[in-house]
Order: sequence, then structure tokens, then C-alpha cells
Amino acid sequence: MGPERCLALGGLLALAGLLEGRLVRREEAGFGECDRFFYAGTPPAGPAAAAHVRICQRSEGAERFATLYSTQHRIPVYSAFRAARPAPLGVEPRWLVEPQIDDPNSSLEEVTDEAEAVRSVNKLGSNQALNADFLGSDYRTGQLYPFSLSTDPHSATFTLTNAAPMTPSFQERWYMNLNSLMERALTPQCGSGDELYIITGAVPSDLRVSDRVSIPEFVWLAACCAVPAGGWAMGFVKHTRDREVIEDVMLRDLEKLLPFHLQLFQNNCGETDQDTEKMKKILEVVNQVQDEERRLDSEGGSEMLSSARGTRSALPPPETSGEGSSLLGRLLGFVVTPLIKLCQLIYYLAFGILKYTVYFLWYVTKQVINGLESCLYRLGSATITYFLTIGEELGSIPWKVLKVTVRITRAVLRILCCLLKVVCRVVGVPVRVLVDVATFPVYTIGAVPIVCKDIAMGLGGILSLLFDTAFGTMGGLFQVIFTVCKRVGYKITFDNLGEL
Repeated sequence: MGPERCLALGGLLALAGLLEGRLVRREEAGFGECDRFFYAGTPPAGPAAAAHVRICQRSEGAERFATLYSTQHRIPVYSAFRAARPAPLGVEPRWLVEPQIDDPNSSLEEVTDEAEAVRSVNKLGSNQALNADFLGSDYRTGQLYPFSLSTDPHSATFTLTNAAPMTPSFQERWYMNLNSLMERALTPQCGSGDELYIITGAVPSDLRVSDRVSIPEFVWLAACCAVPAGGWAMGFVKHTRDREVIEDVMLRDLEKLLPFHLQLFQNNCGETDQDTEKMKKILEVVNQVQDEERRLDSEGGSEMLSSARGTRSALPPPETSGEGSSLLGRLLGFVVTPLIKLCQLIYYLAFGILKYTVYFLWYVTKQVINGLESCLYRLGSATITYFLTIGEELGSIPWKVLKVTVRITRAVLRILCCLLKVVCRVVGVPVRVLVDVATFPVYTIGAVPIVCKDIAMGLGGILSLLFDTAFGTMGGLFQVIFTVCKRVGYKITFDNLGEL
């Protein structure tokens, strides 16, 4: 190994020793000591995912920014930072990896070089992107928290957990947009910038680099200024398609675009007490940045893009003629200069009219498309509702037939049950009673003569009793009469004897 390679490796190891990336344990709340990079110390609220790991990025013993990393897509979900400042110059990018994402039992607790980690980390790259994933592809490692906005002299932002695949042209435009917004809009409208909270993120698409690392569908930025009585909150979105300019969106609209519907800032960064005047000034600068980007697209100059990145370029002043210019040159300059200015004015007017005409046509087209979309949606909804109603009715016919059949079956069963009850009651009567009922006519017919005989005998006895009564009464009367008469005759006889 030559001395140059030894020095390079030594410098790389020294850099890795200065950088730390602590993985926050699942039982810990938030991002630990990196919660200070979020408004009110509260990370974005949303459903937790098993494939997300929280990283508190440190350097030289100090926290630099926080990252939520997706081990499924191998790109960061978002990175959060504060108080962006101009970056130090002359730092060579060295991309490092987080060993404990792939191997929780690894003895390497800090970010390290991929070549160093591959010898001691089990299954390196199973949950995170590696430098090898970008070799031979058309994509670069694009930082969500760019080094140009960092105050860290040891490049804590050069970790692959802070990077997503970007094409060279998109990466340059993304960095240009971030630098312009931070330098010209966000920081100037937030006091000294110490209360400015920034979250940048990426939303993955279905495309992947090396079939491993997801390519972002779009990247986004959310800003919250927590200055008392003068705060604000805004969002920005930039799609990865060619010639797409950065777009400003309201914070709630940005949250709806994100797959997990995160609430980026607690209470939406004091939504009820925001300074609309500062937001208007920010939007004016955003329009200027968009116009500059469209002008670069129309001019097609990649060289102008690199020269305009992060700064406001100005055209050099026109050359003035030297002291030895002739009178004719001065005259021509006096005549031609107004013509040039007039041509420039006409050009700008024509360009402005054309631009706003295109905007107007685009707006009208969007409204027509939205109207057609709404009509088609209503027509489709009505058609689906009609067919669903018919389907429900047709589907309910067998059910209704089944209900009627069940009711008929229940009625038949009730009738059978009643019959069975009658039979059971009939069968339940004692046998002796049935025999008595059956023999009642026989006994009745057989008892008629005896009854008649008894009646005749009773009648005979009555007649006999009547005769006996009559004869006894008459005999008694005769006996009384005879006795009276006998006594009367004896008395008469006795009296006659006395007289004698």
C-alpha cells in the first residue's frame, strides 16, 4: 500500500471517528437528544412503521440533524434540521454507512466507511443503501439535508441514510432551489433564522436503482418559523420529472400528499397566529425562483444552471468605448442603445404575454378537464348506483323466496304440532274411562227392564199403600162411630134403669 493510500485511509478513518449516528431505540420516545430539531420538540405525528428507524446524526459530540430512515425503500423518509448557515468550503464528500441498521449487535456504534464496515458487520446493506448500489447507474446520492446548508465542518450530512437517488440535473436543481429559498426567502423572513425549523423528505416511487434503492417520486420541504407574533409555515414540492419547477403548497396540502399523512409540525406551527404578510413576501421570492428555473429550461443551458446555483446571477454591464472611440462610434452607440433596449422591452413583453397566455390556457384546460372529470365521475357514480340497486333487488329475490318457504314450513309444523298435542291428549286419557264410556250403552239398555220393574213395583206399593190407608181410615172412622154410639146407648140404658 502506497503512502498516498495510507494517508487517504487514515483521513477517512479520522473522519468516521468524528461522526456519530446514534440509532434511537424503539422504547425511546421521539429522537432523543435530537428532538430539538423539531418545532416544540415534537417529531412529526403519524402511524409508526416497523421498517422505519430513527437516527440522531451527531458530529464532534454535538447533534447536527435527525433522520427517519426507511429500511424497506433504503432512502430517508425525512431529515430535520435548524438554523441553516453557509457551509464551510473545501470538504471532500465521503459517504458513510450506519452499521447498526443492518446488524444491531455490531460493535461499531458510529457511522463508518463501507470498506471498513464490510469486514465486521453481518449482512451489510440488507437494510440500507450502499455506495455500490449507485455504481454504473445514472443516479447520484442526493442529500435531503444538503451539505451546503450545514454548519458541520466534518460533513455529517455525507451519510447514506441522508441520501436518495437523484439524476445529476435534478440534483443540481434541487440544491439550487434549496439554497435560493433558504438564502432569499425563508431565513430573511424568520428573524435571525434561529427559530426556523426545516424538514426535507422524499416519497418513494415503484422504480429502484439496482433493484434495491427506491427512486423518489418527488421530494418535499416543510418550513416552520416560530418567531413570536410573526411566525409562518409553508411547504414545497419538487417532482423528479424533467423540467418540473418547485411548487409552493400549503402545509395541510403537503401533509395530504405524504403516504403516511404525517402531521409535520405540532398545531401546524401555530396556524391561527401566522403572519400572512411574510408569507406573501416568501411567495414573491418563490415566483422569482420559478421564473429563473423556467428561463433556464427555455435557454437550455446546463452551464447557466451550474453558474446560477445558489446565487442570483446578473448580466455583466455593457462594454464602454475607450477614450479613443470615434465620434461615429459614439453616435452609433447613442442610436443603437435605445433600439436594443426597445427590442429587449418588446422581447420581455412578448415573453410575458406568451407566458401568461399559456398559463391562462392551461388554467382553462384544467378547469374544463376538471369539469369533464366531475361529470364523468357523477355519471359513473349514478350508473354504478343504478346497477347496484338492481343487483340488490335481484339478489334479494332468492332471499325473499326462502323467507316465504320458511314461513310456510313453520305454519305446517305448527299444525302438525297441534295435531300431535290432540293425539297426545287423547292417548293420555285412562283406559278404564274409555272402557266405561264404551260399556255405558250396554249397561243402560240392560238396566231399562229392571228400572221399569222397580217403577211398577213402586207404583204397586203406592196403590197398595193408598188402599191400606183408605181402608184403615174408614175402619178407624167406623170404630170411632161404633164406640161413640156404644157409649151413648149404654148411658141411655143406665138412665132408663135409674128412672125405673
